[in-house]
Formats: sequence, C-alpha cells, structure tokens
Amino acid sequence: MTDNPKISLRDVHKSFGPKKVLQGIDLDVAPGESVAIIGGSGTGKSVTLKCILGLLDADQGSILVNGEQMVGASRSLRETVLSKTGMLFQSAALFDSMNVWENIAFGLIEGKNISRRAARDIAMERLADVGLGPEIAMLSPATLSGGMQKRVGLARAIATKPEILFFDEPTTGLDPIMGDIINDLIVKCTRDLGASAITITHDMASARKIADRIAMIYQGRIIWNGAVSEIDSADNPFLRQFVAGDIEGPLDLDLKHL
Repeated sequence: MTDNPKISLRDVHKSFGPKKVLQGIDLDVAPGESVAIIGGSGTGKSVTLKCILGLLDADQGSILVNGEQMVGASRSLRETVLSKTGMLFQSAALFDSMNVWENIAFGLIEGKNISRRAARDIAMERLADVGLGPEIAMLSPATLSGGMQKRVGLARAIATKPEILFFDEPTTGLDPIMGDIINDLIVKCTRDLGASAITITHDMASARKIADRIAMIYQGRIIWNGAVSEIDSADNPFLRQFVAGDIEGPLDLDLKHL
C-alpha cells in the first residue's frame, strides 16, 4: 500500500438489500498517480466511485480522501473535500440550459464565487486546453457531437484546477479515434495539474493509456492490482480472460442477460 495516499479505501462494503456489491475493497491512490479500475458490468466499479464521492454511504470500512474520512461524513465536510475534485461523467452530463462556457464555469461561479467575467476568461482557457476554439463558447451543448461534449465535460472537470480527478467510462460511445483523442487529453490535463486520478472503465485501450496502475474488481473485491506494464505478464487467470475478451475462463459471466 502507498505511504500518505491521496485516496485510501480499506475493507469497503456496500450492499443493496440482499445483493452484496462491494465485499471488502482495498485500494490506495498516491499523490499524482492515475489508477484505472477495470471490471465487467455489475462488478462494483461505479458503486466504488460513488462511495468515494459520498454519493453512496458505504456500509462498512474506511474511505479517506485527503486524509478526511468520507464514510459517515457531514455534508459540509463532504462538500469541502469534493471542492478539490473534478469529474468527467460518462455522458458528459452538461447542463442543457447553459451554453458551453457557462457549463465550464459552473463550478467557478457556484463553488468558488468567482465573477462571471473572470470565470468566462478561465472557461475560454480551459476550452483551449481541450483543443476547442472560442467559437464553441456560446453554443448549446445539444448542438455538439459526442466527442465535443466529452471535451467540454473535461474542460469543466479541470476548470477549478482540482487535486483529484475522476473519470467515469470516458470513452463510452466514442469511435476509436475520438476515444484516443480523449485519452490523450486526459493524460495531458492530469499531468499538467499534477492531479491524482481514478478512472473506471471496461475499455482496456483507454486504461492502458490513461493509467499508471490498474486495479481489477471482481465479485466486489480487488483481485489484481499492478502497474500497466505488468498486465500482459500477469499470471492472474481472471485478468487474462478480461484483457483478452474471452468467453471461456474463470470469470462467472451472466450470459443469460446479454
């Protein structure tokens, strides 16, 4: 485990009625480190992320973010901790009632009490950071392609210069070329900020490019955790099957729902 981690999970459990989703998650993310959490659908990736963010309360265990305990945290403490984070949502989750620059500046205006004029200037800088020109600023998000929406979402995630970034399936719905562009932008923006990052994904090409380290969830536990460079030589049969995309193997696939 990492000394003085930015994020630290110990024995985290979460159930929904009789369904046990997380059954003892242990994971550290060091300052400036990028970690991808991989695994199939329904294995607990999104639930882990929501527990870290405080959107769900863990039933058991410890979740430290910047040394602050998020399990059972007050709303004010949770808001203080989350004010130092940024997130790119799977669908970009842009506000339709706001134009592009207002979406990017939302956290600056609402969370940092920055004036609209100053926030707009910062939003324009962040647009440039993700490779979009000023002509995009006044457009409605609904007029943008999926790839452009993801880039605007990334610009919003980095607008406040957060210490921690979260990426939820960042390449879902994108063609391979645009997915690679988003991956490159995530790497650049994360490194420029010196931020720690957690990405949840089932896209191994994305995980390999974005992350320094990969953790695989299966049946509510981390079953493999190692550097990206170790993936192809790892002797874990569950990881090998997932990376190869094989039907045959030890993973318990719920094929009747496919």
